[in-house]
Amino acid sequence: MSQFEEMQQAIIDGKAPVVKELTEQALRDGVKPAEFFPKAIVPAMNEVGRRMRDCEFFIPEVLIAARAARAATDILRPLLVGDEASRSAGTVVCCTVKGDLHDIGKNIVAMMLESAGFRIVDLGVDASPEKIVQAVQEHKANLVAMSALLTTTMVNMKAGIAALASAGLRDHVKIMVGGAPVTENWARSIGADGYGKDAPTAVDLARSLVAN
Repeated sequence: MSQFEEMQQAIIDGKAPVVKELTEQALRDGVKPAEFFPKAIVPAMNEVGRRMRDCEFFIPEVLIAARAARAATDILRPLLVGDEASRSAGTVVCCTVKGDLHDIGKNIVAMMLESAGFRIVDLGVDASPEKIVQAVQEHKANLVAMSALLTTTMVNMKAGIAALASAGLRDHVKIMVGGAPVTENWARSIGADGYGKDAPTAVDLARSLVAN
């Protein structure tokens, strides 16, 4: 089994210390930081996503696998410079909208997006429209991922989109929404570009949005 195959399995199994050790050893062996994503991290998290879709994995297993992948990305991100850094899949501003303090779903999506090669700007919970606009401007994000777990806070997704439009940023950023009460129809009605019903779907959606 190759180093990358070992790393894939360690990520799927959620063995963060093993992933960290394999990453450090591969770097010592001369593997370039950019090689880890297409050869180990992305394939592993794609498999985690498949298992979640097929109900082989559930939220605890996905969280553990994503944290294991993070053990590698935390080491690799600072080493990606110049052309390597610019080849990221895109920059995503992730948040749970204003008035909502739920973050488990948002955290899973953010970790899986990062493992898929996206640069993540995580605003946490209770993110105001103004904070979203500021983050998009500051980090030149091309994606915004908003989450809501309460029907009463879903309206703040619409407010976030309106704020981006008022700031003249709407044409420069794609917006995806998700969360337990959110539906495809709701996403369409507020002018979002897409709806992710779960983390694997959100990753696929993000890829398709930046490709178009």
